[in-house]
Amino acid sequence: MSKAFTREDDEAPERPAPVRAASWLSAGAKNFLTPEGARRLREELERLVTGERPQAAAGSDPDEVRRQLQVLDQRIHYLEQSLQAAVVVPPPAAPDDQVRFGATVTVREGSGAQAHYRIVGIDEADFDRGWVSWQSPLARALLKRQVGDRVRLQLPAGPEELEILAVQYK
Repeated sequence: MSKAFTREDDEAPERPAPVRAASWLSAGAKNFLTPEGARRLREELERLVTGERPQAAAGSDPDEVRRQLQVLDQRIHYLEQSLQAAVVVPPPAAPDDQVRFGATVTVREGSGAQAHYRIVGIDEADFDRGWVSWQSPLARALLKRQVGDRVRLQLPAGPEELEILAVQYK
């Protein structure tokens, strides 16, 4: 076998290849964030830079320190890029029944069950909390609609009709 495919020292620890954080933004898309989302990202960046990174750097195992710093530096870099490209979108000044970025939308599904979705930035999306990215098919179907509108959404399980019951901004 060629030496190009073997390690010099089989006892040497495996070093993971650096992984670049993939951007969820399509080319030319703006990185919209709610004011709360931007605040949380800034707080996470501050916590990583002033707390976790110095603590990781003080470790005693050089290989583990290198690995932890690599992971932390990747996240720090991602957060810095995300915040640099961020466009913070405040909620509308007056109450509005139209679905816009940052809205929490209450819908009635075809089964009759109610669900709540908040339309947020890509970096804020958390489906477990009902926070969906403004670029998701669900959010795209809801955006610019109003209370009382019915929206057809194509899901993998088949088409779904949602009725918009309420729109709130927090």
